[in-house]
Parts: sequence; structure tokens; C-alpha cells
Amino acid sequence: MLFPYTYVPHKMEKMQEFIDFIFHEVWCKAPSSGAFRLELFLGNPDLYEVMENFLITDTKGGEFFYSHVERIYAHFAMLAEPEIDQLKQWYVGNNDIENVCANDPETHIVIYRRLMTVHKDLCEHLATFFKGLYSDSLLDLAILKSKIGDIDDHYLAFVKVNDLGVCPFCGVSRILGQYSTSREAYDHYLPKAHYPFNSINFRNLAPACHHCNSSYKTSKNPAFQPSKYPTHQARGERRRKAFYPYSTQAHEIEIGMNLHSHDLDNLEPKDVSIQFGPPSRAEEIDTWRDVYGIDNHYMDTICSRSGAKEWLFCIFDEWKTSGRDPSDYLSTLRREERHNPWVDCRFLKRPFLEACERIGLFNPLPSTAPKRAP
Repeated sequence: MLFPYTYVPHKMEKMQEFIDFIFHEVWCKAPSSGAFRLELFLGNPDLYEVMENFLITDTKGGEFFYSHVERIYAHFAMLAEPEIDQLKQWYVGNNDIENVCANDPETHIVIYRRLMTVHKDLCEHLATFFKGLYSDSLLDLAILKSKIGDIDDHYLAFVKVNDLGVCPFCGVSRILGQYSTSREAYDHYLPKAHYPFNSINFRNLAPACHHCNSSYKTSKNPAFQPSKYPTHQARGERRRKAFYPYSTQAHEIEIGMNLHSHDLDNLEPKDVSIQFGPPSRAEEIDTWRDVYGIDNHYMDTICSRSGAKEWLFCIFDEWKTSGRDPSDYLSTLRREERHNPWVDCRFLKRPFLEACERIGLFNPLPSTAPKRAP
């Protein structure tokens, strides 16, 4: 991840507060609380009102929510105290997104594959419930929106603060801003396909461009190394560090390039090598590259005629015809990159053009200029 988002508090966080109450005050106390009933929610008046509405009105989302809370309660009621303590530990761990990303050994997490080996029936109900929480049929219900607000309003508040206009996961694609009539999808950074308990935690929800979210990441798991042996993940092995999307510290990724061909008209990925740093963040960088297909994404940008080849025409056409030397252009580009590296892919443009300069492609200029597409 090239840079972190700034976290924006919002009314929608209340949905996670509802889930916290349900988990700790209803489910975990089920063995000693008797039959499931509406009075179990009196400790949270807003949630009580929501549950009462879901009980007496006929809506698909409301019936889904109420019935699954009740079914899961029945499973918790049969658990022993040590089993509930373990689930509490996993619940807290799965919602501590920052420490999961840091691979903190004191943060104990669980994925569905592991949970299935311990509590098969409970796991199936939890999976259906938590995967279904993030759905329009539920979040668009009037009673719920009156308590937690609207996700489109959250997005508007979010992009007013996070207004760089580019996807932080790739730096290449735009992120739709406050004046767009639509919005980007929220990526479940720890995928809801793998993790219970955090599907509506906004510290686990981060807008991403369509390419990063749907083409590259899909349901890849940042917290685990990819493995040919699925049981490794089931046992909690092969963990790895990942960038935290809402870190208060800059990620400070360094990118360098080398070119292995002078034939810019036929540039292919094999002709370009990309180096990432610093070494102190190597594990997080490797995770980022794996999860978001960064090498492939950047090679596609660099080797396309509308990408790196077009960058060269800024030197060969615009600057040469004005009598300016390529070194002047690179000096200007470095200064602009320091000001804002994400405009016009400057963070890729600068190392690519420096690589061109190192292998002598700027001297003499006329003979090395690639052919511009009509």
C-alpha cells in the first residue's frame, strides 16, 4: 500500500457497536441467560428498538438479522466457559486490524477454516451471519439507517478527508471523489470470506479502485502467506505482516527500475525490472505485491503505449522542441514528485525515465525516440 488512509469517524461505527453488544452481552452470556428473548437487548436501547422492529415487521433483512442472532445464541448456550473464553479472544483479535497487520503474536485470530474444525455448526451460522451483515437488504432498512446512518454519507465524509483522488493500493487508478454520482466499493481488507466478526468494522473497510478490489485482490488474505497446503492456514501457520490501511505512519515505499532493452517500441515486461524498498518494510511490501498483483499492474502500465512510452514523448517531443535538455525535465519531475507523487503516476514515471537516462536513451535524442501511436 503506497500510503495509508486517514480514518474518518462516522455514525456507521454504531453497527459494529451493536455487534459488540450482541457478542459480549447476549451470545457470550447465553449459557446462564435462559431462553432467547427481546429483553436480552435492553442494555442497549437503540439495538433493542432495532430488534423489536425486526421482530414485528416483515422485511428480508430484518428477518435475516433477528433469526441468525437467535440461532447463534442457541449454539452459544451449549458451550462451556473455556470455549466461550476462546471465542472472546478470537473476537477481540479479529477486530484488532492494526495488530493483525503487524502480526502481533499476542493478537490471536481465527479464520473460518480453523473455526470449522472446532465448532462446525456454529461456524456455519456465524459465516452466514457475518457475510450477510454487509448487504443492502439490511443496511438500507429505515430503522437501521435511523440509528447508524448511510454508507454513501460515510463515503462522502471519507473522500472529503482522503482527497488525493488516487487508489492507495496501486497509485495508478483514480478513486471516485465527492462530486461523483457513484462511489468505489469498500474492500474488506481482511476478507469477509475468511474472517468472522469484523465484516462491518470500518477499520477493516477501505475504498479501493475496481482493479485492485475486483481484479487483483478478490479474496486474498493479507495476514497469511499463500500456501499449497491449506491446512497451514487452518493451524494458524505462515502468518505475515501487511500494511495497515489506517496507519498513522507513512509507508514510505521506495521504487527503482532498470531497463534491459533499448527497443522502446517493443518494450515487454521481461525488459524491465522493478525494485521495492526500504528493506525494513520488506515483508509488508512483499504482502502488498502479492495481494494486489503490483508487479503485473505496474508492468502493464509501464509497457503500454499510453503509459511509459507516452512519458517519453514529454522529453522527445515537448521538451526537445522547446530546446530543453532531458535533465531539466527530470529535475522538474523529481521536484513535482516530492510535492505530490501520485499525480500522473510520477512515482513510476520518475524511476522509469531515470532508467532510460542510465542506459543512454536520451543521447542522442532523435535516434532513440519511439514511434508515437497515431
